[in-house]
Amino acid sequence: MIALEGGEHGVTCNTVCPAYVRTPLVEKQFSDQARLHGISAERVITDIMLTEPAIKRLIEPDEVAELVGYLCSGPASFANGASWVLDGGWSAR
Repeated sequence: MIALEGGEHGVTCNTVCPAYVRTPLVEKQFSDQARLHGISAERVITDIMLTEPAIKRLIEPDEVAELVGYLCSGPASFANGASWVLDGGWSAR
């Protein structure tokens, strides 16, 4: 709705959809999930969090920030009403 209503005024609205981002909140989940599943924290990452993405690592906060910075820039002024997926290929399955 914002993309449609704001577009004519130069206001754009996009959604950034990352997979697991290496943040303190996600890192806390490693040990919580390890206890829940009875496995090591390392296996939580490899066997649970990274089973679906083709790129087998967590995304870093600065990678998400780079996309957000781009979306706020002049060259992205026509990007509007889109979902930007940063999931390492997960949704391609």
